[in-house]
Amino acid sequence: MGKKKRVRPEPASLGLPCLGVDTHAHLDMGPMAEMLPEVLQRSHSAGVGRVGQVFLGPEAYASKREQFRDFPEVFFLAGIHPHDAQTFTADGIADLSRAMGKDDRLKAWGEIGLDYYYTYSPPEVQKAALRAQLEAVRQLDVPPVIHSRDADEETLAILLDMGFADRPVLWHCFGRDLEFGRRLVGYGWTLSIPGTVSYRKNFPLQEAVRNLPLDRLVLETDAPFLAPEPYRGKPNEPALSVFTAQAVARLREMPVEELWEAMGRNAVRFFGLAPLGSAL
Repeated sequence: MGKKKRVRPEPASLGLPCLGVDTHAHLDMGPMAEMLPEVLQRSHSAGVGRVGQVFLGPEAYASKREQFRDFPEVFFLAGIHPHDAQTFTADGIADLSRAMGKDDRLKAWGEIGLDYYYTYSPPEVQKAALRAQLEAVRQLDVPPVIHSRDADEETLAILLDMGFADRPVLWHCFGRDLEFGRRLVGYGWTLSIPGTVSYRKNFPLQEAVRNLPLDRLVLETDAPFLAPEPYRGKPNEPALSVFTAQAVARLREMPVEELWEAMGRNAVRFFGLAPLGSAL
């Protein structure tokens, strides 16, 4: 007998209202870029009212933003990723600064930060790119979205040195424990929770999400990466954020609908989005 095929629930089967927000997705990557209308229709059917599209650099923003012209539910983030830190220039930062001042769909500068896991760019170059972008963020008074991998203490030190305590900061793809999470929210920052919280043995993150203040948490997919259970190992997309919400709701012992709406409101407040449920 052959192996029984696993049947995964459809995201829309949770029946959630269209009051959720996927704060971080790369809709211009992989198959999603070729099937954008279908991807966004699935997300809407699942209850995702807004999606944050992350452009990795000024060139990506300039060349791809028009792909989203007919999808007002998509808001934008743009920044120079630490993997690409060697490409950063003063002109590139100036281009992004001008765009932030003109395009009201650009709600945050990111993802930016440090990544010492891959070190595609040397650490000193990464730090210089991060500081230059944070300086632009301060001048524009927009929130940064922080990528930090195997570099949390150095990332944190730079943010504090540059005066970001008690300023709006979003820590992308939070994956640490309760102690570190409490440090971040103690600075007034917000944590973005990915699908990895649903992984069975991810106990430190689960403890953190169970105990951290709900008003400091938002949801993200980081699509096409990090799909939650029961889609782990498959390409991620915004519709699957409902399963991340389901995992968080179970940890916090609250109805998933209540959790979904609360984290959606948190995202609307952080990014300054149009209220969920309103016309776009």
